[in-house]
Amino acid sequence: MRAVGIILAGGNSRKMQALTAKRASAAMPIASSYRAIDFALSNMTNSHIQKVAVLTQYNARSLNEHLNSSKWWDFGRKQGGLYVFTPTITAQNGDWYRGTADAIYQNLDFLKKCHEPYVIITSGDAVYKLDYNKVLEYHIAKKADITVVCKDLGSSEDVTRFGTVKMNEAARIEEFEEKPMVAKSHTISTGIYIIRRRQLIDLIEQCAEDGRHDFVNDILIRYKNLKKIYGYKMNSYWSNISTVDSYYRTNMDFLKPEVRKYFFKDLPSVYSKVSDLPSAKYNPGAIVKNSLVGSGSIVNGTVENSVIFKKVFVGNNCVIKNSIILNDVYLGDNTYIENCIVESRDTIRANTRYVGENGVQVVVEKNERYAL
Repeated sequence: MRAVGIILAGGNSRKMQALTAKRASAAMPIASSYRAIDFALSNMTNSHIQKVAVLTQYNARSLNEHLNSSKWWDFGRKQGGLYVFTPTITAQNGDWYRGTADAIYQNLDFLKKCHEPYVIITSGDAVYKLDYNKVLEYHIAKKADITVVCKDLGSSEDVTRFGTVKMNEAARIEEFEEKPMVAKSHTISTGIYIIRRRQLIDLIEQCAEDGRHDFVNDILIRYKNLKKIYGYKMNSYWSNISTVDSYYRTNMDFLKPEVRKYFFKDLPSVYSKVSDLPSAKYNPGAIVKNSLVGSGSIVNGTVENSVIFKKVFVGNNCVIKNSIILNDVYLGDNTYIENCIVESRDTIRANTRYVGENGVQVVVEKNERYAL
């Protein structure tokens, strides 16, 4: 494909509460076996993009470990590849990334050395499937300067945490508001953009010269009347995981057969780094209903309508309902968990009860595993 990919994965969402205290949003586990960034990476490789840069910053250790090889997503090894960029101290610059535009600016040499005419920019914390080739064809047909992938959300959805757009009949974006207090539109930007590489370099350099650092506010909104910015509407599944509720809801969506079929059975596939773990083990007396259970897990109790990630131990007489148990959690005997998200590597002591009474509860037990 005639494009290079950039995945913006350096941000921290405070609305994720304790879940992003030790990892980036893009590294959040999804659907028992994946991480959020896997979906953007899989879309890149399925669209035949061979060169992808991931810009990381906040709590990047686990994300960098996950990205330690491009082979899982089959990016080009000789031509192209997977590049992971963190903020670098240079003679001219000693700053962290101060915004999305600044993150690209600090790695502008990467873009200048590329030969592909187009750039696809996307975030690392959304769950979706998209053929970027179709968006690029649309971009070229419209003779657009920038194309923004948009989605119509239902009237019950909270759109104020996204950028909202209004388009005319030709799909040109006339209004763009970032995280408005009162939304005038239920069409949102999904954070996926296509732009010519040379034009992106010019705009980013102009931003830096003006002391501006944000891609949405300082390029999309600032230039909306000067540049031809078009919207491309996607109609398939898309979900952003930047809040506790949206993260919980996204994982619970994978308990629906149609969502599982769409992501895991229908082509193209979603890829992830493979961990060589044994399949989940269900001991006599275990009851599992409508749940996903990750590899390496051992279940002795009851699991209903829940997502269990890798290497989780569920003790005797445990009951887990409508919950998400992240990687490497030990649940002691007679534990009751309902409507909760249990943080990874937690040890929940025997006879413990956690119930999310007013919405989803995030459970973080700071027990030393080997001191119990």
